[in-house]
Amino acid sequence: MTPELPLDQVRTLLAVIDEGTFDAAAAALHVTPSAVSQRVKALEQRTGRVLLVRTKPVRATESGAVVVRYARQLARLERDAYAELGLGAEDEKPRRVSVAVNADSLATWFLDALTRVERTPLLCFELHREDETNTAELLREGRVMAAVTSSPEPVTGCSVRPLGRMRYLAAATPDFVGRHLDGPLRDTLPHAPVMTFDRSDDLQDAFVRTLRRGRGAASAVRHAVPTSEGFVEAVALGLGWGMLPEIQAQPLLEAGRLIQLAPERPVDVPLYWQQWKLDSPALAVVAEAVATAASGALRGRT
Repeated sequence: MTPELPLDQVRTLLAVIDEGTFDAAAAALHVTPSAVSQRVKALEQRTGRVLLVRTKPVRATESGAVVVRYARQLARLERDAYAELGLGAEDEKPRRVSVAVNADSLATWFLDALTRVERTPLLCFELHREDETNTAELLREGRVMAAVTSSPEPVTGCSVRPLGRMRYLAAATPDFVGRHLDGPLRDTLPHAPVMTFDRSDDLQDAFVRTLRRGRGAASAVRHAVPTSEGFVEAVALGLGWGMLPEIQAQPLLEAGRLIQLAPERPVDVPLYWQQWKLDSPALAVVAEAVATAASGALRGRT
């Protein structure tokens, strides 16, 4: 027989994760720390799994993340049900929609999507900036309700729909090209200073490999700028070459501030929208607004 997950225990686990400690969770729930500890232990006994790593702050284990996601979904359904029944208090807090989104989408088209959302009842957005290859992890952990991701494989309990392809162009300033790229691109580019977003950014290395039949990488002389706008500005100032979103690169190319290094080799990154499988009006409205904005800003859907 499948064990039941008592709501008070599930909510207590969520409070511990959100507050970071057992004591803080106890204060938030208006119970004693001992009661919090007992509920969490009882839930672990029911599931037969360790759900928390008792560090400061407390972290969910892989099994704990599943229960946390379940708790957040329950809380969302409960709030939506109360709102539809007209049972919310007059001072009810706005409905919060948490979304993970990559920096380039955030800097180009995603905020426009949020302006299209009808905010009645009142909605507020909580955005988590994360690389598109990692946003799905926030869904698995239950930290967000939806995500812009590069993965077409749905996270357990989530649905997925294609948004389109974000095109990237290799670019550098004319002066940079004259100083560092005087020769065949496949030979000179691997030695030229390069921009990266952070240490996990592989886009520039992948582009070099396309020039060299899968071998090599970009230069060891690499500058890391962890904001989309700062990354573009650094390339425009000649600090290094980089892969820029077409939306941001086009005005600079037209103005002559940048040169496209390999016009025949654009790189398209497919983007998908993943969200919890919930009958949530607020989440549905946001999903439609995101899809509409993406259709106008990205290349054809994958």
